[in-house]
Amino acid sequence: MATELTPPGADPTRIHNIGYRKYEGQRLGRSYARRSLYSQSLRGAFGLGRSAKSKVLPMILFAVMCLPAGIIVAVAVATKMKDLPLEYTRYAIVTQAIIGLFLAAQAPQSVSRDLRFKTVPLYFSRPIERADYVLAKYAAMASALFFLTAVPVVILYIGSLLAELDFGTQTKGFAQGMVSVALLSVLFAGLGLVMAALTPRRGFGVAAVIALLTISYGAVSTVQAIAFDQGAEGAISWLGLFSPITLIDGVQTAFLGAASAFPGGQGPGTGAGVVYLLVVLALIAGSYAVLMRRYRKVGL
Repeated sequence: MATELTPPGADPTRIHNIGYRKYEGQRLGRSYARRSLYSQSLRGAFGLGRSAKSKVLPMILFAVMCLPAGIIVAVAVATKMKDLPLEYTRYAIVTQAIIGLFLAAQAPQSVSRDLRFKTVPLYFSRPIERADYVLAKYAAMASALFFLTAVPVVILYIGSLLAELDFGTQTKGFAQGMVSVALLSVLFAGLGLVMAALTPRRGFGVAAVIALLTISYGAVSTVQAIAFDQGAEGAISWLGLFSPITLIDGVQTAFLGAASAFPGGQGPGTGAGVVYLLVVLALIAGSYAVLMRRYRKVGL
């Protein structure tokens, strides 16, 4: 075997050019990374860009969410009703179980996988910071919930126009319904992501979200019914502060002219409604703060 020998006194150090080239393309920066993460998370909430199996549940829930609106529209057009049997602001309250299932399924999918497989530090190794990650995930989940809840409201509105109902009344109700579902989407997204981010186990995240929404609403509704039976109507409004869905009910009753789902239809007045609104805003801000604190640790 021939061996190349280095001449005496020669420098044995050699530089080999193996063909690596310096990146000369456009550097898109944090804003592009944030938008990409938002888009990816929003698509993932409906299973887009993932396996066919991942699309089944969110698409079924979306179809089930829209089905009652389609039936209401068909009946209103066929029977020439003078008004819709269900108010725009009431639709999300009535279908809250579907919204809760969607959030319970998709919030852990959005954040628990990154925690479980420890990919969060990889995000932060790019030109993206903790605030970008939290903001993109929060905005994506809120957008997914808004799409889920707003489309049925749009169907109701289109149906009311086809049924030739009063344009002004229906447009006002439609606007109130859109404000209601927007507020619900932001509140539920924050609470759902906080519950999901507490554990890397998706199953635990699903259970935590369902428990938060279902148990709190069941407990509040039960105590409100007891208060109504005992003649303590004044306590009913304040009890609604302890459940996410009753918070939304109280805000839209106080400020959007919606009919309350509380026992006896006794929703909060304007004074109590201000408290409801402040609690909703505090929960939204608190959810964001908790997520920021959570990712301060896992991002290291």
